[in-house]
Amino acid sequence: MSENQNLLAEQRRALILDEVRRRGGVRVNELTRRLNVSDMTVRRDLDALARQGVVEKVHGGAVPVVEASTHEPGFEAKSALELTAKEDIARAAAAMAVPGSAIALSGGTTTFALAQHLLEVPDLTVVTNSVRVADVFHAATRTSGASGMRPGAAMVVLTGGVRTPSDSLVGPVADQAIATLHFDVLFLGVHGISVEAGLSTPNLAEAETNRRFVQSARRVVVVADHTKWGTVGLSSFATLEQVDTFVTDAGLSAAAREEITEHLPGLVVAGRGADGGA
Repeated sequence: MSENQNLLAEQRRALILDEVRRRGGVRVNELTRRLNVSDMTVRRDLDALARQGVVEKVHGGAVPVVEASTHEPGFEAKSALELTAKEDIARAAAAMAVPGSAIALSGGTTTFALAQHLLEVPDLTVVTNSVRVADVFHAATRTSGASGMRPGAAMVVLTGGVRTPSDSLVGPVADQAIATLHFDVLFLGVHGISVEAGLSTPNLAEAETNRRFVQSARRVVVVADHTKWGTVGLSSFATLEQVDTFVTDAGLSAAAREEITEHLPGLVVAGRGADGGA
């Protein structure tokens, strides 16, 4: 980790969380030296991460929380994590959207970041089961002025369904709506991705809805930061063979990159350090 007193709190906490997960634990005095900040600042950061449920404070430091396969964090908790990585991923994935195409966006904080970049792609038809994603496009329409929708604004279809902690709509209503549609590209956020389990989620109903998304798409693009690799949720809904491209960030290790390229036709590593190992 670089030593920089001017890091924003969210950036500093993302660095701390990555260090905790990578090493299996950190000590406060190590973090103060590496980040060049005070002991009190580090302890506040650890308190904030503990409140989000992603680390457990122990005497003199912190260790990662071992999540059960059924644990599903809420949207707000997830939105504070890996912010830079999500922006890098969103920017790279948005370049894959062709003007005038029909695309689908699943729920999640990475697809939420992607939606904001897709506002610049004209004439999209967007199908989503994410309340947050739909709000991004609707807010852009509301700010277009008295003349109404701006030229080239996306047409958005929000599926019905039951709302999950991550603000996704799932269940039979969503499944039936998605099953009747056909997308050029699906941009899919995931809870976990691994060779053994494929794509997985802790929510059984969301697994079925995501399965319908995958079945309705001509091309499947998974958008997920490096912390999702090796994570396994309760329910698998797709195999790696069903994924065309995996867009992730430069935090992904060289070993993981090699393993992924053995099983997936397309790997895009976005952001600084994309050409090297982590």
